[in-house]
Amino acid sequence: MQSRNPRQPARQLPEQGSRRADSGAVFSDELAAVVAGARRRAVRDGDRQIDTAHLLHSLLESDAEVRALFGEGPRTARLLGYLVQRSIGYGLRWQSAVEDSGLVPAVAEVAGFSPLAASCMEYARERAARDGRAPARGTDLLAALLVDPQARAVEVLARAGIDHLELHGRLDAPAGTGPGESSG
Repeated sequence: MQSRNPRQPARQLPEQGSRRADSGAVFSDELAAVVAGARRRAVRDGDRQIDTAHLLHSLLESDAEVRALFGEGPRTARLLGYLVQRSIGYGLRWQSAVEDSGLVPAVAEVAGFSPLAASCMEYARERAARDGRAPARGTDLLAALLVDPQARAVEVLARAGIDHLELHGRLDAPAGTGPGESSG
């Protein structure tokens, strides 16, 4: 009997503590796990590519630092509801279209990523490098997902009542000014 899951080629790990995602960039083990989770979700859902909403869903499931940025409450519950609805085939339907808003320079399709998701992976790597950190982490990817207002991740956030610009501002806020805390 043949397996229903496509075989994935074995990947070489460059060094302990970091992995290469499909774009060839080096990411933390945690972020590599996020990408793997997004890939599983896309394959299971029958989607042609990993898009930014798959990445957002996997980040929320896997990364405690990212989850903390969203805080507790009805908006976060609503966001997870939209993402789960999408993953079981209800609600938002994007299976027939490639995610590419045209606002960011398109990166050639990379091992199953939509053009926009591939650009986000590269942006995350560049953000970490610019900030003097390597490898890229979940918060770097979240920042990348929030840049393009036409990204599917941003659309899901908007449907859940979460302002992507305000969330992006929290990513760059100094420590101690997390969700629900005011700076003034």
